[in-house]
Formats: sequence, C-alpha cells, structure tokens
Amino acid sequence: MDTRYLNLTGAAIALGFIATAAYASSPVPDETIAVAKAAVQRAEQSGAPQAAPVELASARDKLARAEKQNAKHHAKPAIELADQATVDAQVAEAMAQKERAAKAAAEFDASMSTLRQESNRNSANQ
Repeated sequence: MDTRYLNLTGAAIALGFIATAAYASSPVPDETIAVAKAAVQRAEQSGAPQAAPVELASARDKLARAEKQNAKHHAKPAIELADQATVDAQVAEAMAQKERAAKAAAEFDASMSTLRQESNRNSANQ
C-alpha cells in the first residue's frame, strides 16, 4: 500500500511539473491582452482618435475579439488577436506622433518666417 501511494504521489508531482512547463512555454493570453490594452490606451492618449481613427478602431476591434476568445478559453486565437491589436495601436500612436511633429515643424517654420520678416524690417529702418 505504501509503494502504491508513493507511485501515485510521484505520478501526480510529475504531471504537475509537465502541466506547469506546458503552461509556461506559451504566452498567457491575459498578459498579452493586458499589453494590447495598454497599447490602445497609449494610442488613445496620443491623439490617435483624430490622427489615425481607422488604425485605432482596428486595434479596439481586435482587442475586443481577443477578450472574447480568451473568455471562451481559446488561448491561441486570443494571443494572436491581442498581438495584432498591439501592432495596430502602435501604428496609430506613431501616426499621431507624426502628425504632432508635422504641426510642430510647421509652427517652427512660421515662427522663423516671422523672425526673418522682423529682422528684414529692422534692417531696412536702420
């Protein structure tokens, strides 16, 4: 009886290690979804709703679909959709940053033009 108990205990421990290793070897959907949520939030805060509404909408849609797949315990599609949502959100954020940079460059150019005009006017008056 004691050997049978030890064999069962050993088998249970071995199964526990195997299950832990299998679980650890693939990304956890919850973590991947959390990364996607953070990326979407950053994109929203960066001005993407105005600068890249299509890309942001795609990210939101894929994130929602990832959450649904995760709720159904479909890990692989949940991870894939969450990864895609992250990329879409990063593209939207980059587009918003590009638009802000273009506006800043235009404002700088306008300021430089104004300075040149003032400088020329002052030179002409002297």
